[in-house]
Amino acid sequence: MLLVGNGKLITRNEALPYVEDGAVVIDGQVIKEIGSFADLKAKYPEAEFVDAKGGVIMPGLINAHTHIYSGLARGLSINGFNPTNFFEVLDGQWWYIDRNLTLDGTRACAYATVLDCIRDGVTTIFDHHASFCEIPGSLFAIKDVCQEVGIRANLCYEVSERDGMEKCDQAIQENADFAKWCKEQDDDMIKAMFGGHALFTISDKTFEKMVKANDGMTGFHIHVAEGMNDVYDSLRNYGCRPVNRLLYNGILGEKTMLGHCIHVSPAEMDIIKETNTMAVNNPESNMGNAVGCAPVLQMYQKGILIGLGTDAYTHDMLESLKVLLPMQRHNTAQPNVGWCEATGMLFQNNAKIGARYFKKPLGILAEGAAADVIVMDYKPFTPFSDANIDGHMLFGMMGKNCRTTIINGKVVYKDREFVGIDEDKINAWCMEQSKKLWGTLNHCTY
Repeated sequence: MLLVGNGKLITRNEALPYVEDGAVVIDGQVIKEIGSFADLKAKYPEAEFVDAKGGVIMPGLINAHTHIYSGLARGLSINGFNPTNFFEVLDGQWWYIDRNLTLDGTRACAYATVLDCIRDGVTTIFDHHASFCEIPGSLFAIKDVCQEVGIRANLCYEVSERDGMEKCDQAIQENADFAKWCKEQDDDMIKAMFGGHALFTISDKTFEKMVKANDGMTGFHIHVAEGMNDVYDSLRNYGCRPVNRLLYNGILGEKTMLGHCIHVSPAEMDIIKETNTMAVNNPESNMGNAVGCAPVLQMYQKGILIGLGTDAYTHDMLESLKVLLPMQRHNTAQPNVGWCEATGMLFQNNAKIGARYFKKPLGILAEGAAADVIVMDYKPFTPFSDANIDGHMLFGMMGKNCRTTIINGKVVYKDREFVGIDEDKINAWCMEQSKKLWGTLNHCTY
């Protein structure tokens, strides 16, 4: 049993949203009780004490869309790469990387991503992977890393015809094999979705294969209308818009998540809503790729379950939050919009997305919820409570404020040191793999 206390307690639980000097009692993999530090310390004197040292105790964060395959790209400059549009970004950088990503490279990417997530207080990820150099076994390799380090993960593989049908069929099989394994294991720490790149790299025939291979095991995780090329392709080759095409091919539904959705029409939003399909916004990535601003406010108004992700490079959910709000305000030229939507996406909707796959409640500190708890090293110099916590999150906190991360009742990161993990050894091995990858990409030695 663990007692996490001596800090300001933010629960995201309406029954007891805030305790000035609070604590959380963890019994096994779930939260047993929340309340005042003094009361719980007296009630559970034998519990192992995890000292928050005056920081903020809160639920672990959830990343609804990330790409492990970007893990070794940090700081990378590809010779001659000078993209002028989104397709050139994909083909010249991301597809070029994943075409050269071996199984060892995938493992290194997984270590790099997962360790960074934990440092940033992220306890659950929904990942969308691609490694077209070596496809078979990729999701299982990532799964092994996630289990070793201790993060909760939902994984899928990116089906695409961009490198030919043999690779496409391998990607379909990898999704199917992993989804079947997850269904048999029924492990609340590892779940599967069925991945797809984007509609402009997937034919209707491939969608048919995907639906057949999935056989109702899980939902789909696919990029939708991230760039206008996705819209043009659907209109030109199929006579309909992207979301309509997904509807016709049996892809939509309550277990399916649509990434980005930047160029979706109001009618497409209605389809997403009526099919109870999820969406996820990745604002920092969208700005970096210059693909546009997703109609987040309109989707919210229609009642679509839309969450928040990071896409690639960063794993700091608070960084994404800080980009999301001003991006929506800038797009509408209204300084008084987006607050509730932005914070709701991260702190409420991501938890609801998690609930569609994981059994134990996530993103909340309450009796019976998953024991995913983080401690933020944050000492406010202005009034602080549940009434203004989101303001402190937006304008004061960042992911690297995280000093302690507990996942599924296990302390994996304490006082900024990993527990039971040789970080230096992992970093050294990741460095070896990144040098190999970079050397291949730029035809030189690092």
